[in-house]
Amino acid sequence: MTQVRIDATHQKALGRLGIETVSDLLYHLPTRYEDVSAVQSVGSLTVGEDASVYGVVGGLKTRKAWKSRKPIAEGWVEDGTARMKIMWFNQPYMAKMLTDGAYVKLAGKVSGSAEKPYLANPEIETLKNLPIDRHDSIFRDTGDSTETLYPVYRETKGVTSKWFFHTVQKCFASGVLDNLIDPIPKNIRKTYNLPDLSTALIWIHTPKKTEHAESARKRFAFEEVFYIQLKKAQERAEVSAATSYRFNTDSEHIRTFVDRFPFTLTSAQQNAIKDILTDFGTTRPMSRLLEGDVGSGKTAVAATTAYAVATSRPPEGTKGNEHSTSAKNIAFGNLQVAYMAPTEILAKQHFESFIEYFKHLPIQIGLITGSGCMKFPSKVSPDKPTKLSKAQLLRWVKNGEIPILIGTHALMYKSVEFKHLAYVIIDEQHRFGTSQRRALAKKDVRLPHLLSMTATPIPRTLALTVYGDLDITLLDEMPRGRKPIITKIVVPTKTKEVYEHVRSELATGRQAYVICPRIDEPDPEKETALRLKSVKAEAVRLKKDVFPDAHIAILHSKMTPKEKEEVMQDFLDHRIDILVATSVVEVGVNVPNATNIIIEGAERFGLSQLHQLRGRVIRSEHQAYCFAVTSKDSQGRGGKTLERLKALTTAKNGFELAEFDLALRGSGELYGGKQWGLTDLGMEAIKNIKMVEAARKEASALVATDPTLKKHPLIATKIAALGETLHME
Repeated sequence: MTQVRIDATHQKALGRLGIETVSDLLYHLPTRYEDVSAVQSVGSLTVGEDASVYGVVGGLKTRKAWKSRKPIAEGWVEDGTARMKIMWFNQPYMAKMLTDGAYVKLAGKVSGSAEKPYLANPEIETLKNLPIDRHDSIFRDTGDSTETLYPVYRETKGVTSKWFFHTVQKCFASGVLDNLIDPIPKNIRKTYNLPDLSTALIWIHTPKKTEHAESARKRFAFEEVFYIQLKKAQERAEVSAATSYRFNTDSEHIRTFVDRFPFTLTSAQQNAIKDILTDFGTTRPMSRLLEGDVGSGKTAVAATTAYAVATSRPPEGTKGNEHSTSAKNIAFGNLQVAYMAPTEILAKQHFESFIEYFKHLPIQIGLITGSGCMKFPSKVSPDKPTKLSKAQLLRWVKNGEIPILIGTHALMYKSVEFKHLAYVIIDEQHRFGTSQRRALAKKDVRLPHLLSMTATPIPRTLALTVYGDLDITLLDEMPRGRKPIITKIVVPTKTKEVYEHVRSELATGRQAYVICPRIDEPDPEKETALRLKSVKAEAVRLKKDVFPDAHIAILHSKMTPKEKEEVMQDFLDHRIDILVATSVVEVGVNVPNATNIIIEGAERFGLSQLHQLRGRVIRSEHQAYCFAVTSKDSQGRGGKTLERLKALTTAKNGFELAEFDLALRGSGELYGGKQWGLTDLGMEAIKNIKMVEAARKEASALVATDPTLKKHPLIATKIAALGETLHME
């Protein structure tokens, strides 16, 4: 692309936004547009008309009316064409809310006389800078009345929105769009009525009408989702081309295992197990996402399908696939399962759960974490696990004596070798690609089947985009007998009743979580800081003023992994009554005795996140309670905050909440672009199921005819640039 001279200061600032090339600059798209068609110059205003102006305010002060003695805030606004007085009656605080030299947008009625006009009680919007230059083309006749939209860009320190606008115009003037090749095939653009790249760049940066901006945004939204779908289509094709272990497990064999459960499987669990066993019956490696609310029974599905694998023999020859399964004659060398958890304490908890599921069977289960190794059963105590050396555990895994190995990322160590790894289960890691599977399987030519499990409620369109390479199974039922959680939205003045309830629960031996939006208190000198409760200060306050007899501890992201593990273990062992934490516990340990959760500043969290936090206390048969407390700063936001939070009390499950969150919240607020590798425009695009499905369809068709994208080098470059950005952390 053409070079555009940019000084070192601006280059450094652009680097913070990831902008290094002209292409990056042109793809730094406007976040919104100011419709300046309704904006007047101050010099053109006349008494009696409603006015909307941009400008700089100054001369701010308060005084009292001469006769009535009513307070008045006043000042002036200036835009380069003229200066006009502004006055707010009975609103003296307005002069204190603003500072001289502030950029504003004012909307109000011009009052007074022709000689002494003033803007009366204008509504005010403060701006980081003026979206247009005060002597810009908006105040002169351009000869085109439709030219009313002015782009507003995401800024960083040292680079303003106006700088972006003018620099992009310089790029256009330098001929940067000459001979630009569009990577999106012409037939696809024609099918979906998308403008070509040059036109789209002009329309999105300098739209002459709203339709142009919308058409350009549609094109770039489609482009982003299309590239992601292409990458997913390639991953699907790569997995389909590989082979895995194929084995069949009859229903009677599975029934003898699940009949011992102390509960009855839900229909959703039965269907999930059936889908997974069907996949095991083919040589095509399974790639499946098991999505279900906290407490919906994902571990039971994992254990049942792991049982099917651990009681199956590998093929004796390279083509031998069909073989019987039997729990009575389990010898060394059976097919193996790797179960990976995100934290050490969760890995230990899964290890304990699997012991309960398998304790009646002669099936060895191993645990490997950074702090040590264990095996079940122990030769000394057959009903208990035993510690052992890492070297010994790895020998037994390598020779196939241990068919089920549970652990953290320690499973990925080079020293961990399986004999016949047929099945990988990933808990709350979300992204686990083909390369990671091959790394686990080491030298085995077969690719293991993959089951990725998550309790994160994901809207369907997002699942089709981010998990486009996986088949998706939903656990949309809760186990029978599980009491629905009682959720209440609480205003700050009603917290006393909440504390009384929690106090009564603690008296019966239960435990509680208190979630805060921040770790530390904000700097009191910074008036702009939101008055949100912090973990550290709230723990001190609760101990001193509310629960003096309770054992209270804190948990947050700045603690070391070891510190977090110790605190969660103490909470699990009931050495802690109340755990005050940030949302770090969102995906956490199963503590059945914790049946109460207070979420402070609830409006600061997404509905899906609130739902997951609430899921921490629905892990037992005891009645669970969730109290979503709004902060004082949210009280002036009107009904939108309460409307969103009330959905917590009405939605049937997390999937319904996720869809509601996607529809109601701004696209940039949902989950966060960094987490999913999507821009705000991409997040906006996934609200459109038709666009997502269209991109998926076209991507699959393109990869089917050109698997490596050799015929589409520009697209191949774009796909390569995606790298690992789609992996959730």
